[in-house]
Amino acid sequence: MADLSKLTCVEDLHRAAKRRVPGMFYDYVASGSWTESTLRANEADFQRLQFRQRVAVDIEHRSLRTTLLGQDVAMPVAIAPTGLTGMVHANGEMLAARAAHLFGVPFTLSTMSICSIEDVAEFTQAPFWFQLYVMRDKDFMKSLIQRAQAAQCSALVVTLDLQVMGQRHKDIKNGLTAPPKPTLRNLLNLATKPQWCLGMAQTHRRTFRNIVGHAKGVTDVSSLGAWTAEQFDPRLNWDNIKRIKDLWGGKLVLKGVMEVEDALAAADAGADAIVVSNHGGRQLDGAPSPISILPEIVDAIGNRTEVWMDSGIRSGQDVLRAIALGAKGTLIGRSFLYGLGAAGEAGVTRCLEIIAKELDITMAFCGHNDIKKVDSSILRPY
Repeated sequence: MADLSKLTCVEDLHRAAKRRVPGMFYDYVASGSWTESTLRANEADFQRLQFRQRVAVDIEHRSLRTTLLGQDVAMPVAIAPTGLTGMVHANGEMLAARAAHLFGVPFTLSTMSICSIEDVAEFTQAPFWFQLYVMRDKDFMKSLIQRAQAAQCSALVVTLDLQVMGQRHKDIKNGLTAPPKPTLRNLLNLATKPQWCLGMAQTHRRTFRNIVGHAKGVTDVSSLGAWTAEQFDPRLNWDNIKRIKDLWGGKLVLKGVMEVEDALAAADAGADAIVVSNHGGRQLDGAPSPISILPEIVDAIGNRTEVWMDSGIRSGQDVLRAIALGAKGTLIGRSFLYGLGAAGEAGVTRCLEIIAKELDITMAFCGHNDIKKVDSSILRPY
């Protein structure tokens, strides 16, 4: 394993992950939909926000600690729900959940995870959040909620922006499956990833364990594909969300909000937090970046619910920019996946360390010592 101390930024983790992760799963993490214009904008729009450097301010004692949904956290960052995480690294969800818990930030498990709710709960023995897709099979969706309750998940994150699947060209061309099909192309690529293959040989978690054996008619990988193709529910509406909230009975986060009217509707539906997100540029290409519309949603929502954001965060500086524009918290997806692909659990920890250090130092340069007091005054007008 590489000396992780020499990996000093998320881009270093990205390069290391690209070397170690099989092509189809690297492409799944790194790519977006259609022309990927929104994927690029998500990152580029952060860079347009310039900091105001302040001097001669006492910044000796600094704190990044804050709260998300009333939970004390080490910094205003949570691990976002990402599908196929256990294909980036063997037992990936379990390892990332433990890294997040030990660091002091929340972890969110995706419905489309490789490791199951029960796998993560048993491995970490610590509360985590569970992300739910609204599906046509309401009995199965109800059972997912009940399993999350049994695992003592502390929040339910409902993703709103995947009623239909975005056109992800690389996934289609790669014939993305979990586990990968034994085609000549895949076998040749896997031959160049010996550490990944060794890890996968040592685990039995190689497909969607929240679904296989739980959903009606899904008993193996061959039946899973047909089931998932028809399950995402295009009829999703706000009444569904209210029923899910009643069934869940706990903290509810609504993810995928990109317009003020939807943010207001989410608050009306009882959301404890909303995530301004375009699914990392993986759904509607040509949509704006979340950071560019965050201020108007924050202004419209006020104190009705917590406003978070994701998509495009690759550094602690990006986190600080989001906080300055009114976000209460942020979620990271690709950044932690690059860490996981680079070095497993230690790589996720390294990613969190990098982001925390960048966040702390940048906050200091801007003349602040408490993340909870940061506001738009640290940014130059644009």
